[in-house]
Amino acid sequence: MIKKRYFRNAVIFACGATALACASNTIATDTDSAGATPGTSAGTPGQSQSQQSDWAAIEKLEGEAKARATTTGCTAAGDCRAAPVGSRACGGPRYYLPYCAKSTDSATLTRKLDQVAAAERAYNAKYEIVSTCEFRMPPAVGVAGGACTEQ
Repeated sequence: MIKKRYFRNAVIFACGATALACASNTIATDTDSAGATPGTSAGTPGQSQSQQSDWAAIEKLEGEAKARATTTGCTAAGDCRAAPVGSRACGGPRYYLPYCAKSTDSATLTRKLDQVAAAERAYNAKYEIVSTCEFRMPPAVGVAGGACTEQ
């Protein structure tokens, strides 16, 4: 009987503590399903101008990386690759960027994407971004219409 009461009180305490913790924390979330990204557009309630400008810097780096990825120039699916882009708060990339390894300087692209991931990891830590923790596999890539694309 005492064990049941102790267990019940422990459960009630844990639930109350969890509810209190959830109510008092305002942690930004990485709602990155379907390609949405933290810190985008006009901002969200509670988002600072600094957070918006930090995300804009990441988007600029990402744009520089995308400019280095050439999708044309491959005739066989085996020449196409998918490079990871960004760093979700729970780990792993936000998405994969298809490119043609024959016409893209892969080393330069990889270095730029590493900069994007590092900047996003710092952003996630600074603004306490959280995200879902599923593992995103690289997509199958192939050639369609003369360009490397996700299949």
